[in-house]
Amino acid sequence: MIGLAFLIMAAAVSVTLLSARLAAKLSRILREKVFEKVMSFTNSEFDKFSTASLITRSTNDIQQIQMVSVMVLRMVAYAPILGIGGVLKVMKTGAGMEWIIVLAIIVILGYVMLLVSLAMPKFKLMQKLVDNINLVSREILTGLSVIRAFGREDKEEERFDGANKELTKTTLFTNRVMTFMMPGMMMIMNVLTVGIVWVGAHKIDAGTMQVGAMTAFITYAMMIVMSFLMLTMMSIMLPRAAVAAGRIDEVIQTESSIQDVKNPEQLEVHNGVVRFDHVNFRYPGAEEDVLHDIDFVAEPGKTTAIIGSTGCGKSTLVNLIPRLYDVTGGKITLDGKDIRNITMKDLRDEIGFVPQKGVLFSGTIASNLRFGKRDATDEQVKEAAEIAQAAEFIENKDDKYESAIAQGGSNVSGGQKQRLAIARAIAKQPKIYVFDDSFSALDLKTDAALRKALAEKVKDSTVIIVAQRISTILHAEQIIVLEDGKIVGKGTHEELLHNCDTYRQIAKSQLSAKELGLESEVACNE
Repeated sequence: MIGLAFLIMAAAVSVTLLSARLAAKLSRILREKVFEKVMSFTNSEFDKFSTASLITRSTNDIQQIQMVSVMVLRMVAYAPILGIGGVLKVMKTGAGMEWIIVLAIIVILGYVMLLVSLAMPKFKLMQKLVDNINLVSREILTGLSVIRAFGREDKEEERFDGANKELTKTTLFTNRVMTFMMPGMMMIMNVLTVGIVWVGAHKIDAGTMQVGAMTAFITYAMMIVMSFLMLTMMSIMLPRAAVAAGRIDEVIQTESSIQDVKNPEQLEVHNGVVRFDHVNFRYPGAEEDVLHDIDFVAEPGKTTAIIGSTGCGKSTLVNLIPRLYDVTGGKITLDGKDIRNITMKDLRDEIGFVPQKGVLFSGTIASNLRFGKRDATDEQVKEAAEIAQAAEFIENKDDKYESAIAQGGSNVSGGQKQRLAIARAIAKQPKIYVFDDSFSALDLKTDAALRKALAEKVKDSTVIIVAQRISTILHAEQIIVLEDGKIVGKGTHEELLHNCDTYRQIAKSQLSAKELGLESEVACNE
């Protein structure tokens, strides 16, 4: 008996350890699949799910599945054995009261289904409310300095409190519903026992059953009901886990709107010639195009600048080059190849992209500068920093290029962050440089010095600059003027001053007539 007890204990421990390992492995696989899928998403898919929801699905939802998986594996290994053993023993008693057990099981299942039907809609709502509270928390923490500057702490606390109360209210409802689970089960088990004793007493009185048979029947009946009780205990966690599984599956099953073609073309030359061939673009779900008939060529050794009023489509245009979005009309070619026929890896290997808002990653300055080219030498990293006018403040740090960068680059200023982002693109040494209003955070002196150093470095590369300041693009070989998503002017600074009214107005709003060389016009007006 002692040996049997130890065997049972060993089996129980083994099942517990095995279930924990398998559930943890399942969670790891799910996180990997979700992460891989999210990494393939375009901006359209991110707009569909939201960052807060994707974080919830990668953490809270997967945790729910892991918890249920542990319980399922433990129950599956134990409950069926208990139930089948009880059924076999009940059949051997010959008591003729099996119908009582069947009735009890039917009642148990009906009771569980009732509770689950009440709780299931709330479980679905609960995960959405978790998304919402993550969204609110993220917004508040990210914009904390702005909130304090405008004295909106109380209002934001109220907003968070509202989201928190909604989640709490829904959670309490589901918990209250599930609170009735165990008392209801115990009541059914007690009624079952009383029923067996009642029927058995009549059989004993009639002489058709022995007291021992009734006692054995009660024991085996409890085993059967207990096995069903263990399985129905899962119903407390299964509904929420089912909702979580559906949300995760939604992410995994979502296909990216931008994918590589089955038989991609290879870039035979790497000159960096970018051609917009009558390109139109419309955001998913939008009624109108935001870009209309965009047609120009950006060539190596030349700077192509894009300027226009706010909201005219400048950033949208350059986002089409690395295929953050795909064109809806016309085509963009790289060295004669349609970029949709090239693998995204090959395409993006040719591009050094600097977004409007500089993004840094936790690590060191050196690791951030090597982000686009892991094998960049120390000399290449330092040269990139010098060109981006970042070397001075880096050298002033105690650890220099090994200085730590906090999450999001929170321990450097906005201008320093932008210069490091520019240096990162330079260190990659691509054939195409895309600067999406990347110089706006720099002062005029730093801007001029950076552009001068950059011009010497990228003589053989294609440079595309989105700019707000005329001074940034004065010497560009080609300036594209956008208005309402259309090209209204194309040429050099001098040419556009005389033949493009939109550019002329932008220039006059930023520079004096003397700086623009329009003294004669001023004299005529006087």
